[in-house]
Amino acid sequence: MSHALQFYIDGQWVEPASKATLDVIDPSTEEAFATIALGNEKDVDRAVTAARKAFPGFAATSREERLALLKRIVEAYKARYDDVAKTLSREMGAPLAWAHQRQAAMGVAHLEQMIKTLESFKFEEQRGTLLVAKEPIGVVGMITPWNWPINQIVCKVGPAIAAGCTMVLKPSEIAPLNAIIFAEAMHEAGVPKGVFNLVNGDGPTVGEAISRHPEVDMVSFTGSTRAGILVAKAAADTVKRVHQELGGKSANIILDDADLGRAVKLGVQGCFGNSGQSCNAPTRMFVPASLHKEAAAMAKEAAETFRVGPPDAEGTILGPVVSQVQFDKIQKLIEAGVKEGAELVTGGPGRPENLNRGYYVRPTVFANVTPDMTIAREEIFGPVLAIMPYDSEEQVVAMANDTPYGLAAYVQSGDLERARKVSAKMRAGNVFINYPAWNPGAPFGGYKQSGNGREYAEFGLEEFLEIKGVVGYAAA
Repeated sequence: MSHALQFYIDGQWVEPASKATLDVIDPSTEEAFATIALGNEKDVDRAVTAARKAFPGFAATSREERLALLKRIVEAYKARYDDVAKTLSREMGAPLAWAHQRQAAMGVAHLEQMIKTLESFKFEEQRGTLLVAKEPIGVVGMITPWNWPINQIVCKVGPAIAAGCTMVLKPSEIAPLNAIIFAEAMHEAGVPKGVFNLVNGDGPTVGEAISRHPEVDMVSFTGSTRAGILVAKAAADTVKRVHQELGGKSANIILDDADLGRAVKLGVQGCFGNSGQSCNAPTRMFVPASLHKEAAAMAKEAAETFRVGPPDAEGTILGPVVSQVQFDKIQKLIEAGVKEGAELVTGGPGRPENLNRGYYVRPTVFANVTPDMTIAREEIFGPVLAIMPYDSEEQVVAMANDTPYGLAAYVQSGDLERARKVSAKMRAGNVFINYPAWNPGAPFGGYKQSGNGREYAEFGLEEFLEIKGVVGYAAA
């Protein structure tokens, strides 16, 4: 058992205000392998005080100074890259190759993108006698999830540094150890005292204390829509900015002129990646009714190639889901799909064969899913795909948009112009046409109950800035 019983506050590792601790569980074995300290309001207040004290000086730094700092952070992170990947695999169950090539890689990708953004970003614009200035918002509270931990930490820390903000980070208590390594890298990079602070803890205690704190100017939250609502309510009394990236139930529209085999296979891969634990996963696959049976057979074949097993085992494609809570939720939703009459194509309730311990879920495909079914409405956050038939383009657009979420949508077509027209009708923050490569410069965030605000590149940087109009800045 390893122990991480200190918090990073004001440039040093300090003892928590209380002795409360929490075990970190290895989802592949269901056994504890580490212990972290749990913070409380006193720890949050200490961290916020440090951030508030550091803010004036850091806000006054030049673009060049912040660029140099970001470059040092990249190098310090790269030096701990393998440690981050191994830790992510252990605490969230990601296969080692996935943790190394995808999860840990996001830290480098977003930091390098933010450096490019900062190099050319315009913080001031003169319009005649008017100056429009963009200035750091202040102290930012950051609450990040367990499913893409480093991705979401860096998506907040990177633009905060670029903007000149100071911050207090609360990572997920389910997968907290990668954040501790990140804090060590920040220290090694020479981040000024008080600019970056880390307090571990749970949402109802530390998360709420951050959200309510009167000296926190902004809360940037990534997580479930349910928790996002609680953060917004806690922040309301101090009228602070609340930036949220929340849940999703993304539609994947396969039009009748698409390459069906490719579209279905890649759609299954997109749904099952990260063991289905991605808020923008294409979990609702819409196919023309005339091709529904064929698509279901293709999805079955694709799903059954996903080998489920321990993260460190050779050939594992899907590891366990992150926790007992997630496992139980997914099982209940799979059972609801069966009970409500969806056609179970492959997978189903229970663990895969030969895996009687660990939070392993059978890769599951349902066909003939109707819009009123629970598995078509609720975010499952596991390797579960719902295939839904449609009769016309007009109908599928309406079905795809019939959700309280609006994070992402996917459109597959052999005709790019047709795909563009359908994409324009999607009520979602991101639309992906014909499975493009990931783009760190694309704005990321959602419509409706998928949140507000955007992340990545200049869109993320803008969220950490206030706008000031200086009237009469120049002589008339």
